[in-house]
Amino acid sequence: MPTDVLSDKRHVHELIERLGPAQVTAVRGLLEAMLDPVARAIAAAQADDEPVTEEDIRRVREGEAWLAKRDGKGIPMEDVLAEFGITAEQLPPR
Repeated sequence: MPTDVLSDKRHVHELIERLGPAQVTAVRGLLEAMLDPVARAIAAAQADDEPVTEEDIRRVREGEAWLAKRDGKGIPMEDVLAEFGITAEQLPPR
């Protein structure tokens, strides 16, 4: 590893040691997001420039009405999985 990278890493370690607990939590979340390949792919993805259609708006309103009738409660994941004959334990680990 190049010397400047090692120096940068040492400096970052020193800075982390000076952080308070809440700051450490925030930095941990940032580092995890930076190292997560899915988060990196999403961050690098092009913006969706497809226009919102009247059909899109209608479907969103239907969904909102459906949720409103159910006091904002959706369908439990266990029920959705049961329709496919599987349980949460059978899903691949994250």
